[in-house]
Amino acid sequence: MELIDGKKIAEEIKAELAQQVLKIRDNGGKNPHLAAILVGNDPASETYVNSKKNDCHEVGFDSSVYRYTETISENELFEVIDFINKDDEIDGLIVQLPLPKHISAEKVIQRINPAKDVDGFHPINIGRMMLGMPCFLSATPFGIITLLDRYKIETKGKNCVIIGRSNIVGTPLSILLSRNSNPGNCTVTLCHSHTKNIPELCKNADIIVTALGKPEFLTADMIRQGAVVIDVGTTRVISSETKSGFKLKGDVKFDEVSKKCSYITPVPKGVGPMTRVSLLMNTLKASKKEIIFN
Repeated sequence: MELIDGKKIAEEIKAELAQQVLKIRDNGGKNPHLAAILVGNDPASETYVNSKKNDCHEVGFDSSVYRYTETISENELFEVIDFINKDDEIDGLIVQLPLPKHISAEKVIQRINPAKDVDGFHPINIGRMMLGMPCFLSATPFGIITLLDRYKIETKGKNCVIIGRSNIVGTPLSILLSRNSNPGNCTVTLCHSHTKNIPELCKNADIIVTALGKPEFLTADMIRQGAVVIDVGTTRVISSETKSGFKLKGDVKFDEVSKKCSYITPVPKGVGPMTRVSLLMNTLKASKKEIIFN
């Protein structure tokens, strides 16, 4: 078994990004600039936005955080997005989710200029992804594809089972892995709450991706010898093993599954760091205007 070290790969990519930023500066260009909008005071969202800001600093990007109380109206938030859309100094824009109930996340996502949508959630980017056109890929699927590529894991002709059909992970990843590309060319089964016989489907899979948020759902008896396992799940559970009293657990029962698979991602330090670094890769693309939107 080989551990897929997302943290190690993310650090390598950050070093590569930092070198590209230096070249941009040497050629008289400006630093890539990522802006984040944070509404309310959710601790997890605050932590995540701060980590993104630190990531930007680490690779030489500029970053801005626009903070608002949860009482901001939907129209007021639209005005902020419109302002950032028009600011040529800002290359990428993310709106941290979740949003207060009175604000439609769907409308907010559609308000973002697709050319600055480095989260890859805008319908135009999703549509372009489905057609195989240049676009900003959603960060977590992008991170997973990058891991498969960096570890040279063969996907062509392989059977892949993805458990979880969210618009953020499962559904876009199913499209990416089934496309005529490398990584890609998989035969993909996308499982969800109404799928029957998930254990049997997993037993026939060469690659399994779990993204459902159920701790230790995937057990050793559900996988074949030599399977590749990508664990996207991160659930905070009560634990007597840590000083904090909590521990992050994935969707995979790691101790037993790792004995049967050829490659596996840990939780934490697996897919998580790749999600964050994918946002940086998208922001660099946006700053270089690599993707043209007519």
